[in-house]
Amino acid sequence: MFWSVLLSLGALVDAAPQTTPIKGPGSNSLIRFGCSQVVIERLDPLVNPGVNPSPHLHQIVGGNAFNASIPSADVSSLADCTTCTFSDDFSNYWTANLYFKARNGTYKRVPQIPNRFFEGEQGGVTVYYLSPGKSTVTAFKPGFRMLYGDSMQREKKGSGMRSQSCFRCFTGPNFQGDDYSPCADPKLDTETFPSGPCLGGIRSNIHFPTCWDGERLDSPNHQDHVAYPIKGPSSFATTGDCPSTHPVKIPQLMLEIVWDTTGFNNPEDWPEDGSQPFVLSTGDSTGYGQHADYVFGWKDDALQRLMDGACFGNTCEGVQTQDFATANKCSVPNTVDEITEGWLEELPGDGSGA
Repeated sequence: MFWSVLLSLGALVDAAPQTTPIKGPGSNSLIRFGCSQVVIERLDPLVNPGVNPSPHLHQIVGGNAFNASIPSADVSSLADCTTCTFSDDFSNYWTANLYFKARNGTYKRVPQIPNRFFEGEQGGVTVYYLSPGKSTVTAFKPGFRMLYGDSMQREKKGSGMRSQSCFRCFTGPNFQGDDYSPCADPKLDTETFPSGPCLGGIRSNIHFPTCWDGERLDSPNHQDHVAYPIKGPSSFATTGDCPSTHPVKIPQLMLEIVWDTTGFNNPEDWPEDGSQPFVLSTGDSTGYGQHADYVFGWKDDALQRLMDGACFGNTCEGVQTQDFATANKCSVPNTVDEITEGWLEELPGDGSGA
């Protein structure tokens, strides 16, 4: 089941007594909504502002203000449409793309499929925001942006980062194996790419930090102005106490992508040495370099109202929504003249992880 109806959410706290559970209906808020792709191209206005093309390919969702350089301003005033079903969300969210590397050395982009309950979504990302209750988190401010992960990472750091970034290996069609919350399944969730074929595809989950210094909207590396709780990253649907350096609790933001790897499960196409064949568009064949970027762009106080309003799912009183038929009409023109689809001799940008 869908984490046994979100695992009743409160049960998660049993394994982490220092945290506050997000229960869903009640005083807490858990919003989950889909965003179709707005463009796929080699741009990164956060890490490589003004650079066209940037080193590696991304899939981008959200508002149509996305371009090679997004100013530190109120993004909701720069965009006039969004691919997200919350039509007040003009934010941009982006991650690396996933490619299959065949035995003959050629590459093909792995398509994405709509997540559970989001039929009609075109590619894209499922977005989650969570709050322990009214007046417990401060919504991001106009101009805020942050980055999770290191695109150049290729090996485990310390005890690992699985609670922040993981891959779920679905055991069959229709999301079979989706019984634990993201990054919590001891068998099916891994920090690296799954070692064998996944009969139902692969899901990526990325958890952003939940504490802010309360002053800077960004930092030189796009990470130092945010932090994880004192006792380390919280598991999904839980929060922890923030450090004194970053005392402001912000919504827990999580991104989720479902990759349809089922068309690439033929062992005859996999490497002869038996190693797994998937790579990120950075050229990373480990999965340790999974990363995600966020530029805040909610209109007015819409996100704060969602976080304070005991909202659950993809609806909340007083916040505008739209269907995918409308959301899918939003797009931005592709500005990088290159081929990203079909069988390729090399990755776009030659798979640079920078």
